[in-house]
Amino acid sequence: MDGKSLDWVERVFGHRPRDPALFERALTHSSFGSEHYERLEFLGDRVLGLVTAHWLIETYPDEAEGKLSQRLNSLVTGDVCAEIAREIGLPSHLRLGKQAQDDGVFQSDNVLGDVVEALLGALYLEAGLDAAARFIRSAWGERVDRLSAPPKHPKAELQEWTAAQNRRPPVYTVVATSGPDHAPRFTVEVSIKGKGEATAEGSSKQEAETAAAATLLERLR
Repeated sequence: MDGKSLDWVERVFGHRPRDPALFERALTHSSFGSEHYERLEFLGDRVLGLVTAHWLIETYPDEAEGKLSQRLNSLVTGDVCAEIAREIGLPSHLRLGKQAQDDGVFQSDNVLGDVVEALLGALYLEAGLDAAARFIRSAWGERVDRLSAPPKHPKAELQEWTAAQNRRPPVYTVVATSGPDHAPRFTVEVSIKGKGEATAEGSSKQEAETAAAATLLERLR
């Protein structure tokens, strides 16, 4: 890990790596080598969920589990993690294979979100839960403060709309896939019989379905 990336980790996460190889692995895509971020991302995802759940319990002491879950789900999405990645300047520190660089993987929301979680996993392993929580509360702070009411996921909201209209549930169909294995793109169509359809793209089927649901909801309102 070069000095530039070491300094960046210290500045952003408030921790100077004792084991630079751990954080280097968190920044490494599978296209670069066999030692990559995926195991650390698995751990960091759980760290983010735990810290955020604890934070929400403190912030909304009288709220029911269902509403807390809605808040949690809106805060730990890949899209939000990708926003955080860009805000902290992560893309320039990614370690990518040449083909992945040429394919623009450093711009992929899916990869950027995963790497943020991998860095959280590395931070947790080396500095503990308190250090990870300090970063999460700092980086996510305004997003929690803006949640005056529990947000609804677009797919859940669209499902509720069809139920209220006594219609069949939305149908999601993958209509196209493109891109290399390390940076796939999915095109999904969502349709409600007799009311319309919408199409959207994403770096995962779930992301594309969410975007399509949001687009159709806008047309139905």
